[in-house]
Amino acid sequence: MPKDFLKDAQSRYDVVVIGAGLAGLTAANILARQGRSVLLLEQHYKLGGMATWFKRPGGHIFDISLHGFPYGMVKSCRRYWSKEIADSIVQLDGVRFDNPMFSLWTSFTREDFTNQLIEKFGVAPEQVHAFFDKARGMNFYDDQQTTTRELFDEFFPGREDVIRLLMEPITYANGSTLEDPAISYGIVFSNFMSKGVFTFQGGTDKLIGQMEEELKKSGVTIAINCDAKKINLKNGAVQSIEVDAKGATHTIECDAVVSNANLKATIFNLVGEDKFDKNFIDDAQAVRLNNSSTQVYMALQEDDRLDVQELGDLLFSSTAPYFRTEALLSRDITSRTYSFYYPKTRPEGRPRCMIVSSTNANYDDWAKLPEDEYEASKQDLCETTLDALEKYVPNVRNRVVHVEASTPLTFKHYTAHVAGASFGTKFEGLAVSRALPQQVTGLYHAGSVGIIMSGWLGAMNYGVIVANEVDSQLETNNSTSTSGVEKQLATE
Repeated sequence: MPKDFLKDAQSRYDVVVIGAGLAGLTAANILARQGRSVLLLEQHYKLGGMATWFKRPGGHIFDISLHGFPYGMVKSCRRYWSKEIADSIVQLDGVRFDNPMFSLWTSFTREDFTNQLIEKFGVAPEQVHAFFDKARGMNFYDDQQTTTRELFDEFFPGREDVIRLLMEPITYANGSTLEDPAISYGIVFSNFMSKGVFTFQGGTDKLIGQMEEELKKSGVTIAINCDAKKINLKNGAVQSIEVDAKGATHTIECDAVVSNANLKATIFNLVGEDKFDKNFIDDAQAVRLNNSSTQVYMALQEDDRLDVQELGDLLFSSTAPYFRTEALLSRDITSRTYSFYYPKTRPEGRPRCMIVSSTNANYDDWAKLPEDEYEASKQDLCETTLDALEKYVPNVRNRVVHVEASTPLTFKHYTAHVAGASFGTKFEGLAVSRALPQQVTGLYHAGSVGIIMSGWLGAMNYGVIVANEVDSQLETNNSTSTSGVEKQLATE
């Protein structure tokens, strides 16, 4: 008999959170700590969204998400999760670049980048300092028309090598391109420039496991394998949500919904465009999805070791002569970002090394392939990645014991994101996401949408922002309801 994953759930909650990515997890935890009854729905059988993992026979555990986030994660995890989680965040040993223009190592701090730009690239100190100051001062309310390319041309005209150094990591972190608004680049870049790049020691399986424990302590009802199908409204406000619990259908009443699903799926699939103003729908339709990704996961033999002093933790590798968006997204892959995982990264009982190669990708390049061509393309992705990796890990073909690939279709299957978007939407998605409660009372969205909401830290902090807004709305509803009761009693 099929299992009903919602059989023990209540029929009503203050808040239902759709999607257990980092934004959804954080929003659920905060709201429960604030005393709200919270149901967390996840259509996959694991929590984490893009911050998840998978296991393979032989003890191989691969992290899905693209590791590397700013120091701000320490503060956010300590404040909104636990000291134990925050204490597991460690700085990467080094970030390496290797391309036809330059090859270098960096600690990825403002001080180191400043020295590299002045000494290695010969840029005038005043230009470097002025660029960093401008990036640091950017915020959401600034000019949204200037592109990232125009920002670079202002400070580093004609310096394609400098652009490559400053742009490649951010493209890797949130899918930004030179054609996107400069502030979507500047805010993310300056966040990283604080104290360098950090990661979670122990892997995402440990992180999400600890978060699940905290959620349970906070009183959140967690329901996996539960796919939200429809958000029902009454008089322009959230009333209930219909859920497919793998065969059993439930309708859960609630006062608010926080959707950690794809923004466009939330509006057009879960609610329906007829429930919104026409101008809002026009804006929502104009929101561009961010690109997707391909990844190749490789495991070395248990006693085989990589040297972090030779490879670093992150390696931005490219054979393309210049940094170009079309080259980054092309099926003819020229740029790969390698994440190297050492026993120090996963210290608990898994003394082995893993390598994950990540590349940006277009969904349509994979979605339209016949099944046989699709499988052949996945195999070719593995083979060409091993060829490229040979330069950095000699004899890699004989050293790996497991290799497999994921594509934009893989990301769509496991995350349910439209077109397998790895980073949600482009910049303009944030304004639409923020405007949802003005369209439908009690409807909120949190996730990876453009600018300040990029990557692990951005998603988590967006969950914090939205959780506080939901709590405020519920408090207002409660006050209004109490006031009505008092008036009725006074009349009687």
